[in-house]
Amino acid sequence: MRRSQKILRRPDFSFNRAVYKSMGFSDKDLDKPIIGVANTWSELVPGSYNLRSVAESVKRGIYAAGGTPVEFGVIGACDGTAQGNEGMRFILPSRDLIANDVEVMVQAHQLDGIVLLGSCDKIVPGLLMAAARLKLPAILLPGGPMQGGPVFDNRASDLTSLSEGCGMVKAGKLAEEALYEMEDTCGPGCGSCSFYGTANTMCCLSEALGMTLPTGALIPAVYAERTRIAFATGEKIVELVEQNITADKIINEKSMDNAIRVLNATGGSTNGVLHLLAVAREAGLSSPAIMEKFEKIGMDTPLIAKVNPASKYNMEDFYFSGGIPQVMKEIAPLLNLDAMTVTGKTVGENLDSWSCRNVNRDVIKTMEEPFSRFGGIAVLKGNLSPEGCITKPSAIRPEMHFFKGKARVFNGEEEAEKAILEGGIKRGDVVVIRYEGPKGGPGMREMYKAMKYLYGIGLAESTALITDGRFSGTNNGCFVGHISPEAAEGGPIALIEDGDEITIDIPNHEITLHVEEGILAKRREKFQAPKPKYTKGYLALYSKMAASASRGAVLEME
Repeated sequence: MRRSQKILRRPDFSFNRAVYKSMGFSDKDLDKPIIGVANTWSELVPGSYNLRSVAESVKRGIYAAGGTPVEFGVIGACDGTAQGNEGMRFILPSRDLIANDVEVMVQAHQLDGIVLLGSCDKIVPGLLMAAARLKLPAILLPGGPMQGGPVFDNRASDLTSLSEGCGMVKAGKLAEEALYEMEDTCGPGCGSCSFYGTANTMCCLSEALGMTLPTGALIPAVYAERTRIAFATGEKIVELVEQNITADKIINEKSMDNAIRVLNATGGSTNGVLHLLAVAREAGLSSPAIMEKFEKIGMDTPLIAKVNPASKYNMEDFYFSGGIPQVMKEIAPLLNLDAMTVTGKTVGENLDSWSCRNVNRDVIKTMEEPFSRFGGIAVLKGNLSPEGCITKPSAIRPEMHFFKGKARVFNGEEEAEKAILEGGIKRGDVVVIRYEGPKGGPGMREMYKAMKYLYGIGLAESTALITDGRFSGTNNGCFVGHISPEAAEGGPIALIEDGDEITIDIPNHEITLHVEEGILAKRREKFQAPKPKYTKGYLALYSKMAASASRGAVLEME
């Protein structure tokens, strides 16, 4: 018996039937599978702006396949709006709220299946966490990426072009009027940002996990094909309910391997590591084991796709070149082809029926002739980060894969940004931004603006930036994030002083603080954890319960 039928039986649950009927549902509606449509639509997030119309197409598909759709709202905040201000502290913590939101609605109403609608940075992983937790038939459908704007700095502009332009204005390389004109054109329509940042990375990883229908990650938001795949998603979720193909049969060790492969093969956002760890935890997989997979898989997965910010090509170009199905077909020998997907077929069966006539080999290459023999994500370890930290070799110029410099230490993002814009950073510096981890931030903010400012003033190729915070997927330069343990927990990053020498060695997967252990021991004796920045509200709770970035920065009960 379906879950919904258990609470809609007559006469014991006539009250529940009356609740539905008060909203216009009929007996015939209540005899069908009740399918939730969890919609993160809002007028605050470009990636969610079209989800109202997408939801209507999904519901039509559910009706056509013999189900009854019930739509409900879920929160979702915009990383872009929150960049470089207090709002960013709430972005990563919102991921757990989204998962909890969906769990509460699905379980309180005993729904039979769920379609999860979301496109952006923490929204998609939050929805995937809910799917893994609930173990019900589930499909995630993004709203699709935004198209690029006019060419700026030798590539199609996007929303982040404004931050780069701001640095150029400060350096006297761009007129303010040109910057303000770009506000009207760099985001020509709704959708997740048109570069391969965290939002599009997570949509692509959902597809690689098997939780999104093939091609569903990258169809641009404004394309008619987005409407068609929404209808198909509605039809398919009813089929999954009838066949009892649940999310736990899809999100498992095999599919997690596939997602990590795709993350590396495409040079996706470093935040993909954080989020896959969180999804894996909900699926009952060990965080240390998943971190080991990141270390190993990154070393033997070739980088075969390059998209903005790693190249001039944006998400629309990636889509036309075959997107995630084409990437997976190219690296098929490395994948678990027997992994189940929401099509009701395995990865191998999906790829057998896939073909693309328009592959641009400047966007997607082959395993035999890749952009690089190693993947786009690297885990570094050393005395500066015993639990590991994350960098993105695909976004770093090869000559900067080894960087040695002197520390310039800042206890927060704003301090660093001020120093950068006032000319306080010079060539050869390693900018250290600490107390921005999950607990210390709290909320593990992205050091997006600091990197963009370095780029804009011309220092991106002669400095490095390390942090216990995070980075946006659009950042480039030499950067290392997710340093664990974080400063607020007394990790080695808390002990760095101005002038200390630091080495970032990506080829050897090492990060080293060149200070004698005896000196570090004396500094450790003097260390005092800072007082919490928040003593009430959700961030106070998050700062107490957040796990290390090496465990996905999820809320931990113990």
